[in-house]
Amino acid sequence: AMSLLLAARGEDFVLLFTPAGNELPELFAHVDAVVKMIGKELVQPPNRPLAFWIDHYQALPSWRMRWCTRQIKIQPCIDWLGQHPGSTLCVGLRVDEKERIGLYGDYATYRYPLREEGWNEADVYVYLARRGVKVPARTNCAVCYGQRLSEWWELWKERPEEYAKGEAWEAQTGHTFRSP
Repeated sequence: AMSLLLAARGEDFVLLFTPAGNELPELFAHVDAVVKMIGKELVQPPNRPLAFWIDHYQALPSWRMRWCTRQIKIQPCIDWLGQHPGSTLCVGLRVDEKERIGLYGDYATYRYPLREEGWNEADVYVYLARRGVKVPARTNCAVCYGQRLSEWWELWKERPEEYAKGEAWEAQTGHTFRSP
């Protein structure tokens, strides 16, 4: 929604996307469709995928050890911002997320375009519907510790190869994505 809004305003920007290497194909199709709609450059800073970090730490990410976001998303973004001094990072936080801020430190100037518009979650969904954009049901990793049990069941049923990757990582580390 934020990138569509900025493009509709005629603002010049690039899209920064840091995939974890374990997303489902629908997310990439969604990103490609949005990029096509707005006609902006998609930048994917170099990063190492989830599998690398699981091997590196010999551990699965969890709510206690949430290294996945830091290593796969935040640090590559910080590195990119460090290589592009003077950047303004637009963060897609809404007015109903007042307690949240950008996580990237003083590497950039920050803007919150959805807040500038006064948009809450409902406003974002209305805007996306008006633009004909349907966000995939899953935008996180295929094997995320934050999934509900029903999402694990759906992954097992619909994507057995992804579920099997998760099981293999669980066997490798001796822990599960679903337990403390």
